[in-house]
Amino acid sequence: MAVARNLVNLNAVEKGYASRSVLREITLGVSVGDRVGVVGRNGGGKSTLLRLIAGSETPDSGVATRARDLEGALLAQDDELGGFATVREALIGHRAQHEWAGNVAFRAVLDGLLGGVELRCFPAGLDTALGPLSGGERRRIALARVLLENPLLLLLDEPTNHLDVDAINWLARHLAARQGSLLVVTHDRWFLDAVCTVTWEVADGTVYRYDGGYAAFVFARAERDRLATAREDRRRQLLRKELAWLGRGPPARTSKPKFRIEAANALIGDEPEARDRAELLRFASARLGDKVLEAVNVFSAFGARDVLRAVTLRLGPGDRVALLGANGSGKTTLLKLLGGELEPTRGKVERGATVRLAHLSQDTAEIPGHLRVLESLEQVRGIATLSDGRELTAGSLCERFGFRGDRARSLVRDLSGGERRRLQLMRLLIGGPNVLLLDEPTNDLDIDTLTALEDLLDGWPGTLVIASHDRYFVERVSDSIYAITTDGRLRHLPGGVEQYLERRSEEGESPPSPPRQGASATPGAVLRSARKEIRRIEGALDQLDTRETSLHDEIAINSSDHVRLSLLHTQLDSLTAEREQLETAWLETSETLEQQPTTPNET
Repeated sequence: MAVARNLVNLNAVEKGYASRSVLREITLGVSVGDRVGVVGRNGGGKSTLLRLIAGSETPDSGVATRARDLEGALLAQDDELGGFATVREALIGHRAQHEWAGNVAFRAVLDGLLGGVELRCFPAGLDTALGPLSGGERRRIALARVLLENPLLLLLDEPTNHLDVDAINWLARHLAARQGSLLVVTHDRWFLDAVCTVTWEVADGTVYRYDGGYAAFVFARAERDRLATAREDRRRQLLRKELAWLGRGPPARTSKPKFRIEAANALIGDEPEARDRAELLRFASARLGDKVLEAVNVFSAFGARDVLRAVTLRLGPGDRVALLGANGSGKTTLLKLLGGELEPTRGKVERGATVRLAHLSQDTAEIPGHLRVLESLEQVRGIATLSDGRELTAGSLCERFGFRGDRARSLVRDLSGGERRRLQLMRLLIGGPNVLLLDEPTNDLDIDTLTALEDLLDGWPGTLVIASHDRYFVERVSDSIYAITTDGRLRHLPGGVEQYLERRSEEGESPPSPPRQGASATPGAVLRSARKEIRRIEGALDQLDTRETSLHDEIAINSSDHVRLSLLHTQLDSLTAEREQLETAWLETSETLEQQPTTPNET
């Protein structure tokens, strides 16, 4: 029997918990073939909406109807694998081997998420016990389980949590090529654009609908805010900056949404670049001097295994670097080495004398629970100063990061995990560091908070190193991208995330992705990254010129001191070798620029 085209309808639905109303008078529907992205602030009702559509919760009032014999599957934020003892029981069940091992679709999911039919990601393969597995490993199994069910209606709540860039890329292509309907709650903005054709924003108890992915959502929300003149000015400024960023991005990100955008475009007519790099570099140089962080020929081992091998990374004032790599590749280890929390097995790590370093780890630091949010910030520092001289008070920082009004006076012990993460990040930022090491900073942050963080980093003069699987965030805040390969080495990527994924695929480290209808190459990302790299190399060459001139002056002064002279000539030889490497990189990156076609958005 054919399933009706209209799968689920909510009519005047309301839902609340205790005295708090979450959703009010919601009327919407899901049809066959819909691919809907659901966005909104943490705690705004997104997961509740998914459960109402799935039928796992009933509305307080209103009517929820579903098509007869509708097959649906919900991936909740909890993995719900408690009824199974092994991976085999969770994924294979009572299926005979010939039923699943030869099934192309079944094998594709195992390849994409779990290391193939042999489950190379797990020590005992399919017979691995679920109990000892980490949260991230259980999350992959739960996601694979709902994908293998292949229901007509697939409901996913934060499916990219705990996935690395490769797995997120595979999942996006898999879902885009999949038949059936999809609702996905996510804060991953690249994923929204890659997968979704419709976006629902859950805000203030209601649901706003927009055609298209994240780019369309930003344009439409800017138009809505323009018409709603009572909107606060700060939010409008953030939207203008975000629109300008999207407008300068690759063509795939800026495809025209199916609604009137002229008024929204008018908002960004004179919007400058997100960051004034020259101004930030001037302030960063004044605060940091020439030397910031240098890791030279660094090895780091755990037991008999080298996690990092012969890694060299030199960071100057104002550098903004992103680290990519599969889960467990060594990104966190490298951040800890740079921050001084680990010592290398071999090699050396040096820090400049003026460095004031702050490290955001993946583990939420304990903050005294009896303090209120604002008090816990003021305990660190009351006022921070941005590069343009503007002062940022603890109260205004709370406003930016979603702790408005009474929320700023909430006790720390009453905060959710996501709110604690936000508070931890705010405490680092207001402390006035000039070097930031951020390990998965986007975990548990909603889109509005991510936008506020990016805006704050735009005006922050210092050196930044981030390890993140959030592709949009990586491209938005970094100027150079490096990858840690499977053999523990560090490789620079002038072509950014696209180059990383291409190389992983070529080397057989990434599973093949299903073709996406209508997909096209996006050379804009390669061009933009290559231009950033050219600027970085030219800046490094300028710094080398200054250092070489200084060395030549010292050589002339110490011409009779043979011991000192020998040391200076050794330093000069090192600079000459470094210059040759930079010049080679400049030539290779220039070739990348010449080989890429120029599109109207790149001129």
